[in-house]
Amino acid sequence: MGRWEPGARERLQRAALELYVERGFEQTTVAEITNRAGLTERTFFRHFADKREVLFYGQAELLETGVYAIAGASETTAPLAAVVEALQLIAARFEERRESARQRQTVIAANPGLQERELLKLASLASAMADALRGRGVAEPTASLAAEAGVAVFKVAFEHWIGEPGERTLSDLIRDSLDHLRAATAG
Repeated sequence: MGRWEPGARERLQRAALELYVERGFEQTTVAEITNRAGLTERTFFRHFADKREVLFYGQAELLETGVYAIAGASETTAPLAAVVEALQLIAARFEERRESARQRQTVIAANPGLQERELLKLASLASAMADALRGRGVAEPTASLAAEAGVAVFKVAFEHWIGEPGERTLSDLIRDSLDHLRAATAG
């Protein structure tokens, strides 16, 4: 594949993930990633700030998806239901990338720094969704609780989704996790 061919970002992501799985995150260099992708280091840094960002690329787009979904939900939609609707849209972006999501989580689980970055990503998602709920007039602490609960539901569902060999979708598992949360809080 020539350096000029389209899809450089995707090629870099694929090469990086392969190397992270094979050699480990810490042991992989940007030079090795670009060599495997058939690209230059300059191209790498045009797309990513560092080798960590390969794993977290697209976070802003996910936040935007969640915020717009909450902002666009019907006025009669309960706060947690609006958050879950947003998470369902986010989940749809993952459905065709199950194997790469599994590999990504394996890499993250093996590195405390990456685990911390993943937790920050989830905290940012909860914060953005809480802000979107407040923008709809949802008062505190309801906005924060709904957003945090939604992120917890998503996290549990995602862990099951990447851990299960089955055919269940991430959306199905989000609904199941929400049912478990409701059961846990039933009076």
